[in-house]
Amino acid sequence: MSGDGDLRVADFDYDLPEELIAQEPPAERGASRMLAMDRATGTLQDTVFSGLPAFLRAGDLLVLNDSRVIPARLYARRTLRREREKPTGRIEVMLTEPTGEHQWRALVRPGRKVAIGEILEFHSSNGSIELRAEVLERGAYGERLLQFEPVEDFYAGLERIGHIPLPPYIHRDDAATDRERYQTVYSQELGSVAAPTAGLHFTPAMLSRLAGMGVGIARITLHVGLGTFAPLRVERVDEVRLHRERYTLSAEAADAINRAASERRRIVAVGTTAVRTLEHCALQACGAPLKPHSGSTEIFISPGFRFRLVSALLTNFHLPQSSLLMLVSAFAGRERVLAAYRHAVEQRYRFFSYGDCMFIA
Repeated sequence: MSGDGDLRVADFDYDLPEELIAQEPPAERGASRMLAMDRATGTLQDTVFSGLPAFLRAGDLLVLNDSRVIPARLYARRTLRREREKPTGRIEVMLTEPTGEHQWRALVRPGRKVAIGEILEFHSSNGSIELRAEVLERGAYGERLLQFEPVEDFYAGLERIGHIPLPPYIHRDDAATDRERYQTVYSQELGSVAAPTAGLHFTPAMLSRLAGMGVGIARITLHVGLGTFAPLRVERVDEVRLHRERYTLSAEAADAINRAASERRRIVAVGTTAVRTLEHCALQACGAPLKPHSGSTEIFISPGFRFRLVSALLTNFHLPQSSLLMLVSAFAGRERVLAAYRHAVEQRYRFFSYGDCMFIA
């Protein structure tokens, strides 16, 4: 098997029966199973998420990503600029990230039909036009750059006509319940097009319980892009390049993280998005204390990476051959992680966004 310096994407594969991919959230938030893993030994323990407090201790700092998912899946009718009165067939538009004033990158389907210069009109249920955008640029794999006409409240318009962007492995349309269940209970900052799914397990009661036992809680923001689901179209791990994602580190979070690090207390990342934000900021700081700021990151974490801040991780189970599985493998060792995944399959854990979780320390 290849070493860490010569890894291939195919080295992160595993067999997953289709029926283990969770299509719905658990009946109650937090009623999930949890596979606990000692990354030093690879020892596994089958438990439940409600037992998380037993794996934490006073002084730990839990770092949450408070980004909120927007209803980013829209349906449009297309029309040429010179023929606005004749809109034509329906187009699915998935917003991926804002790039400027009223501009968004998006994926459109069917992409071959949407040309530069066309106008996309987004209608409300009563038939009125809620939003309108011009196609400015055309990219690969259905990517487009859209210029929206200014409206009083763009995000309010999305709430009225948009759909929750469930991942492609959930084979159903979004339901009214997904508006709540595909958000963390602490989500606040609008901007993600996919949920930071490790946080979906938490309830207000669990957060209160952890705070009551002396676990600190810090909130950072990383807006999750569709790159989290994008297939890796290269063969070698060292050729992987990720999409950029926007993040914010507040003064309060920076102070809490700096104090925990200086006092050698555990920093427990909730989800791979929290890991990427923390480790990106640590790299930027070059050993100095973190400073509050906003920016973007395309950090790719794979085996061989030296973690500077994160000492424990709560995460869901990730897709085969994905960058997120590589990140978890960097944290706990590829062979041990793949062995844990084989165990999870044998024990019929539920996988991916609405599925069960792992605690690794």
